[in-house]
Amino acid sequence: MGIDRRILLKQIGLGMAGIGFGNLEALASPAGIASTTNIPGVGERIFLNANENPYGPSPLARQAITEKLTMSNRYNWELSSQLMAMLAKKNDVKEENVLIGAGSTEMLDMVSRLAAQQKGSYIIADPTYNYWTATLDNLGMKKVKVPLTANKELDLPAMLAAVGKDTRLLYICNPNNPSGTMCARESLVELVNRVPQQVMIVVDEAYIDFTTQPSLSNMINEFPNLVIVKTFSKIYGLAGARVGYALATKKTIDQLSALQSSPNGGVSVLSRIAAIASLNDYKFVADCAVLNHAAKKYTIEELTKLNCRCIPSNTSFIYFSVENYKGDYFKRLKDHNIEGTRFYEEAGKWTRITVGTMTEMKQFVRALQ
Repeated sequence: MGIDRRILLKQIGLGMAGIGFGNLEALASPAGIASTTNIPGVGERIFLNANENPYGPSPLARQAITEKLTMSNRYNWELSSQLMAMLAKKNDVKEENVLIGAGSTEMLDMVSRLAAQQKGSYIIADPTYNYWTATLDNLGMKKVKVPLTANKELDLPAMLAAVGKDTRLLYICNPNNPSGTMCARESLVELVNRVPQQVMIVVDEAYIDFTTQPSLSNMINEFPNLVIVKTFSKIYGLAGARVGYALATKKTIDQLSALQSSPNGGVSVLSRIAAIASLNDYKFVADCAVLNHAAKKYTIEELTKLNCRCIPSNTSFIYFSVENYKGDYFKRLKDHNIEGTRFYEEAGKWTRITVGTMTEMKQFVRALQ
């Protein structure tokens, strides 16, 4: 589900000049209800903590939501079929291979419950996106954590070596959150080939749209234990709309559907309308990728000047160390009304920052200087 590679590479090659992103910058959305504060002398709060797209929803999605607002009194059955058909076509699979839910986290939750029907263990990288794993823990599954490599990449050989007789699920976030690193496609393909069929492999591609790497969706029918999870929350700018989906064999989709009270029905009419419109807004997606690339490049260069080691990012965020930063990092953020995250690794003081607009990132850098 990546962006058009020719458009992205062409625009990145052109740089920011002459591309005409002024309108998109002007459309940058406020962070939410709490975006303004009552702190004297402090302006709007800058949210750089949740990897949200500061430019979304897309112009087409905004227009569609506004025009179709009155449809909120109707159920979403017809739109469900339309969105599923579009997603199947985009990922070159059949509609029977698609399941839609309220964000990719709901998909991960259902995968967890399906995997936990047989007690055992599950494998994840450390650190990685793990908010959804509480379900597995609460269902009595044993967590096996595999540390990242020294370059903050997923250690696929070590994850494969960790697979045992009781392993029920292996989770791969690619590109990884929070490190921003990406596994080489050939390495992922090799892993999928070598993992025993009884182990469910879940590949979370939430950030793959910021890259030119093809999805693994073309492998789902060859490998019945493979589930691909995707979201509209990142490059499509619909985090609050809660739209995500899973791709898998028909048998697996049927098993996951059985865990939904209303299969494919949990996403609202307006969210579906926004998702459908977003899939047609190719220019918005390509422009967001270029804007993200420019702001990310600037921020990494400035953080490096401040003695912060940065990991090359394939996502909409930056993973960096403040171990050698001279100031009090979190106090600087607080004093300048900027929402950041936390330490994901105490050793090395590794944290993550979302890439906002260029204006926001310049404010972020000034806060640290």
